[in-house]
Amino acid sequence: MNKDEKAIEINHEVNRKSSVLSFDTENANQDALVGSEIAATPEIEEIYFNKTLERLIVRKLDFKILPVIAVMYLFNALDKGNISNAKTDHIDKDLGIKGQQWNLMLSIFYIPFVLCGLPFSLLVRKYNAANAIPVLMFTFGCITLLAVSAFNFGSLLVARLFLGACESSFLPSIIYYLSTFYRRRELATRISIFYAASAIANAFSGLLAFGCFQINSKKLHGWQILFLIEGSLTISFAVFAFIVLPRDTQTTSVLNDEEKEYAAYRIKTDSSDDTSKKVSFRDAMKVFKHPVVLLWMLVEVCIGVPLNSINNWFPQIIGVLGKSTVQTNLYTVAPNVWGAVVLVVLAVISDKVRIRSIFVCFAVLCTLVGFAVFGAIDVQAHLGVAYFSCFLMTMGASASSVLTSTWYTNNTPGANRRAVISAVGVPLANAAGLISTNIFLPKDAPKYIPALGITAGFGGLAIVVILCILLFMIYDNRRRNKEQGVNRTFEDVPTYILSEGPNNINFRWMY
Repeated sequence: MNKDEKAIEINHEVNRKSSVLSFDTENANQDALVGSEIAATPEIEEIYFNKTLERLIVRKLDFKILPVIAVMYLFNALDKGNISNAKTDHIDKDLGIKGQQWNLMLSIFYIPFVLCGLPFSLLVRKYNAANAIPVLMFTFGCITLLAVSAFNFGSLLVARLFLGACESSFLPSIIYYLSTFYRRRELATRISIFYAASAIANAFSGLLAFGCFQINSKKLHGWQILFLIEGSLTISFAVFAFIVLPRDTQTTSVLNDEEKEYAAYRIKTDSSDDTSKKVSFRDAMKVFKHPVVLLWMLVEVCIGVPLNSINNWFPQIIGVLGKSTVQTNLYTVAPNVWGAVVLVVLAVISDKVRIRSIFVCFAVLCTLVGFAVFGAIDVQAHLGVAYFSCFLMTMGASASSVLTSTWYTNNTPGANRRAVISAVGVPLANAAGLISTNIFLPKDAPKYIPALGITAGFGGLAIVVILCILLFMIYDNRRRNKEQGVNRTFEDVPTYILSEGPNNINFRWMY
């Protein structure tokens, strides 16, 4: 009998529904798990589904949350990546930036990005993500606005330094925020929708840059107009987001009392343990004791290299095609839009089949092939093939990042630990920007063949590590089932009893 056939309507009488929803997390933790030393298999409470309420709640949350989050992340990507467009308008010459100074300026962004991600994300967890995320957005919008006044290398360096600090916990905080509203099997699609805004931002930034660079101003350069417009829009939308984003399922006005009760049940059985728990740094850091988590962090670094190579250098890669500055920016649009489309498609399919690893591998392979082909061919002699390989680059870069983040979020039921693993994993992926910014060297311009080869190599390493994780998860799930004499998957165990993660014998990997 499949899960849809086993689904039970729980909204017929209040008493019955209350008995299902009023579970005690502390008692469940004491009775259902005693770490990895459990001798007997405890009885797992059957998970109930109400199809009507499921569809209604998800639809309401989607319309309330996703459009706002998507636009917020679009502005985040614009403010972070506009430096690449600005270079096509000769910001480096206007500010007297020479030689390795440009690479240093790009690299400095990732240092505070990595260092501030963890502490800022714990503050977001403490003060509610719906409050903190718009504040972060308001702050980096102000920094982008102030970057208009940059007058030399040092001033732009300082702006990028503070921008990295303010953007450090933005993405992990959004991932954590969504996990407090959606089930595990719904999460990849939702994350992909707002993350697609990043790919769209790369496309939109090309169009916006094209428009800004056509403005004739005696007082401002084109890149200054670009920063001015993007910073102002970011600040304005941050204020709007602070007002409209729901704080949690129990206080949002879009759900009625019955829906709020079932929404809480959804999360506690298929996403998280008790999210009202006090923030504990000591408990949160225990997540890194398991070797699989460390391998996930290695994957984040590996997939971060191609992702950041595209974010920071894609206009320069496209520039090898030999087009003008205006045409180069326009040529970045289609590959980035294609990357956004593929991202959403892969995430939706991944949610439907409830598998992450294989889709991450596929995405990384596409990007690997794209960089390898572009580096191996004579671009001028094979312009069509070269441009097609650019589509392959973007096809997998964003998708691999989204599905990896979703993968380890799905396997981390503890709220504290889930906030921390994203706060470390996402900055590590971005820290790979330190690699990408220092392999695209001026002496290798315009094609940057060594950088393209190194980027492809990191993709290959990522595939090897992902397959190792997958094989271990299959083995470990079978081992646990054999020890307990059952045949369970991750869907059969409610997450509110799994605060200890893999240390609980009832834990099952979602691979």
